[in-house]
Amino acid sequence: MYDVVIIGSGPAGYVAAIRASQLGLKTACIEKSFDASGKAQLGGTCLNVGCIPSKALLDSSHRYSDALNHFSDHGIEISPPKLDIAKMMARKDQIVSQLTSGVTGLFKANKVTPIFGSAKVLSSSQVEVSLDGKTEIIETKNIVIASGSSPINIPVAPIDQQNIVDSTGALEFLAVPKRLGIIGAGVIGLELGSVWARLGSEVTILEAMDDFLPMADQQISKDVLREFNKQGLNINLGCKVTLATPSAKNVKVSFDTKEGSSELTVDKLIVAVGRKPNTENLLGEDSGLLLDERGFIPVNDFCETSVKNIWAVGDVVRGPMLAHKASEEGIMVVERIAGKHAEMHYDLVPSVIYTHPEVAWVGKNEAELTEAGVEFQTGSFPFAASGRALTSGESRGFVKVIADKKTDTILGVHAFGPSAADIVQQGVVAMEFGASAEDLGLTIFSHPTVSEALHEAAMAVNGQAIHIGNRKK
Repeated sequence: MYDVVIIGSGPAGYVAAIRASQLGLKTACIEKSFDASGKAQLGGTCLNVGCIPSKALLDSSHRYSDALNHFSDHGIEISPPKLDIAKMMARKDQIVSQLTSGVTGLFKANKVTPIFGSAKVLSSSQVEVSLDGKTEIIETKNIVIASGSSPINIPVAPIDQQNIVDSTGALEFLAVPKRLGIIGAGVIGLELGSVWARLGSEVTILEAMDDFLPMADQQISKDVLREFNKQGLNINLGCKVTLATPSAKNVKVSFDTKEGSSELTVDKLIVAVGRKPNTENLLGEDSGLLLDERGFIPVNDFCETSVKNIWAVGDVVRGPMLAHKASEEGIMVVERIAGKHAEMHYDLVPSVIYTHPEVAWVGKNEAELTEAGVEFQTGSFPFAASGRALTSGESRGFVKVIADKKTDTILGVHAFGPSAADIVQQGVVAMEFGASAEDLGLTIFSHPTVSEALHEAAMAVNGQAIHIGNRKK
C-alpha cells in the first residue's frame, strides 16, 4: 500500500513524487513511455521531446546565426561556419539523456518507486498498470494524475512524421528543409520556426487567428511580429488550412484567407496548433471522475477532483500548459496530502517564448485591465537605452511595468528583449511580495546589467526614470 501513487513522470509528476517522498510519504510514480531502444523514459514531454531538446536546438541555432551574421560586428572575421546537423542533434540528445538519467538518480536517492506501464484509475485507492499484456493493481491512499499532454492533430494535415510532422518530429530533422511550413503561430510554432530559419530554412507560418500573440501585451505583440518577419519568419495571419497533401518530396498546403484560396508548397510541414490533455483511456468506469468537453479533469484551486483523495495537476487541468506551473501544482498537492498548508498564486505564473529576443510576461496586460475597469499607469524602458544591452548588441525591445493607479501595486511585467525571461522572473518575485512600482524603483540594481531596464521601467511608472524622457500613462 502506497501513500501516494503519481501517474506520469513529467515536470508535474516527478517533482511531486520527489517532494512526497521527502515529506515521508511512501510514493510510486507510473510512467508509460519508452524510447526506441525499449528503455523507459522518465521526465515526460518536457525533458524528452519538449522544453529541453527545443531549447538545446534554439541555443545551437542562435550560435550558428551569430557566427554567420554578427561575429563581424565584433571585429571577428571567420570563414563561413560549417553546419553539422548530426552533431547538433547529438548534443541535444546527450543533454536529454543527462537530465532524464538525473531523474532516475533522484528517484533512487529519494526512495521513489518507479513503475512502468499504462495506468488506469479504477477508484480512489486503486490504479491498474498494464505492460506487455500483463496487468497489476496498485493499492494507494492517494492518487495524483499528472499524465501531461500531447500535440493536437488536425484531420486536414495528418501526421506521418516524415513530411508532415508534429513538434516531436520537428526536433529530429536530419537536414535543413529548404522550405518549411508551420501551421500555428503560437509559442511552439515560433520557437521551432526560429530554429530552422536560423539554420537556413525559408519559413512560412500560417496562423488561423487574425491576432498575433493575443495573450501578450499588444505593444509587445506588434513589435515581436515586426522583428520576427525581419528574421525570416514569414508570418501570415487569418489563414485557415483546408488540406495538406504530402508527396514523396514535398507537401502542398491549401489554405483560405479573406482574399480567397491559396496554396503553398514546402519540403516539410510542422503542425503546431496546440496540445491536448492525456486523459484518453485513463479513467475506469467506476473511478467516479468525469472529463469536461475538452478532455480536461475539473479541479478546484487546490487541484482536488470531485473524488476525494484523487488529485490532478499540470496539463490535464485548467490553466496554461507550462512546466513550471505543473511542477508547483505537484508540490502543492503532495504537501496538502501531507497535512501542510500550501497554495498557488495563479496570477503569478510567468509565460516565456524562448525566441531571440525572448518574450516574457507575468500578471495582467493593459487590455485585460481596461476590460476589467481597473485604473492603471505604465512605465516602459527600451533596451536601446541600456548600456549593457548595447555592449552585447542586444538592443531590440523594451520592458514594461504596469501598476495600479491608486495603490502603485505592480499588476504586470512584460518584456521583449535580451534575458526577458529572467527580467520577468524578477518581476514575479516583486509581485509575490506585493511590491509597488516605487519599491522596485528604490531597489538597487547592478550596473551595467540588462535588468536595469526593469528598474527604469518601474521608476517610469511614476515619472522618475533617469535615462529616458518620462511619460506617465
